[in-house]
Parts: sequence; C-alpha cells; structure tokens
Amino acid sequence: MTRMVFCRKLQQQLEGLERPPFPGPKGQEIFDNVSKQAWQEWLSQQTMLINEKRLSVMDPATKVYLDGQRERFLANQPFDQAEGYVPPEK
Repeated sequence: MTRMVFCRKLQQQLEGLERPPFPGPKGQEIFDNVSKQAWQEWLSQQTMLINEKRLSVMDPATKVYLDGQRERFLANQPFDQAEGYVPPEK
C-alpha cells in the first residue's frame, strides 16, 4: 500500500517517500512531510546547482550550502538557481 503524506512543498496529499532520505531527525522530518514528487524535484534542482556552480560534494561548505538551499526549496522560499535557468511553463 502506498504511504501518503501532506507535502509541505506542494501543499497537497501525495505519495510519500519509501524511507527517510538520510539518517537522523532531519531525514525523518522530510520522510514525514515531503512527497516523493517534491523530493525528486529537489534532487533535480540539487544536481543543477552542483553542476552549474561546479560544487565539490567532498567540501563541507558545499553540504552546508545545499542543506540551506534544500530547506528553502522545500519551504517554498526563494532559493538559488543555476544561472540562465528558465523553469518550464506549467
């Protein structure tokens, strides 16, 4: 049976993640409040940021930066986007 959550990003009841995306309280909070769709959108956004800004995932500062951007993205707050990126029309 599919697990449903009220997604804080998309503001609707949607299919939830199958397991927390990472260990600890923050992973559990995302598991409880973020849909699979919103998480996939974040992963795409994160990949664009890493590639376009040439971030090193081995650098601790990158982790801090991406954690902050993830929180802003999932809370529907302004977040950094790749330069020149134009989101598709919905």
